[in-house]
Amino acid sequence: MFVIEPLWVRLLGTLVFAALFLLFINPFFLGIRNIGNIAGTALSILGILFFAANPLVSKLLQKVWENNVGHVVLCGVIGLLCICAVGAVTISGFMLHAANDVPKEENVVVVLGCKVRNGVPSLMLRRRLDAAHAYLTEHPDVPVIVCGGQGPDEAISEAQCMYNYLTEHGIDEARIIREDRSTSTIENLQNAQDILHENDWGDSVTIVTDGFHQLRASMIADDLNLESDHISAKTSWYLVPTYWVREWMGVVYQLVLG
Repeated sequence: MFVIEPLWVRLLGTLVFAALFLLFINPFFLGIRNIGNIAGTALSILGILFFAANPLVSKLLQKVWENNVGHVVLCGVIGLLCICAVGAVTISGFMLHAANDVPKEENVVVVLGCKVRNGVPSLMLRRRLDAAHAYLTEHPDVPVIVCGGQGPDEAISEAQCMYNYLTEHGIDEARIIREDRSTSTIENLQNAQDILHENDWGDSVTIVTDGFHQLRASMIADDLNLESDHISAKTSWYLVPTYWVREWMGVVYQLVLG
């Protein structure tokens, strides 16, 4: 039942999961460790073992299948995997839609925080700022709220770092408001909403973040009764799998506990 034939299929499966393993393990060496690459690495290893050692694995699974308790457990595992697969595909569809959405109106721009390294924006944060800069240049009357506090390993707050970058690249400092107390996406948007109300700017924003992050950010905005448009920054291809898997779990968490 669990035997995979012919041999080339096992070889192809092994190669696919080996490639995924490399994609998920690579961010560890860049200092990125989250539930996305941890789960992805673990599943990749299981996939490699299943395909590369299929004859041995299939015999083991067959013995478990023939046991009454084992049969129930395996059915449960297979069912759970099917549910997870359907959920992942469905969530990915919504993530892609949010990532490719474009602003429909001129609203206050909110740039969500990201890592600061040695006082300057990380690559991911710089790309968010470049995306925001392009939009702000095209819409010179739109203000921007830059969000993010200072982590224990950051020389300055994320908001201050973004402020420095945008002003150095020609954005008028009078257009930029720093929100430098938040430590999460939820706090980014909660504190940004307070700033909106203090300035009588309404409850509509244009969120700048990575494409993979837009769906969850918009869900949080909805929970806060904020109307949101999206500007998505580019993400390095080798980081997409890690953050995409992380967002699957983040979206589920937001749906259940948000």
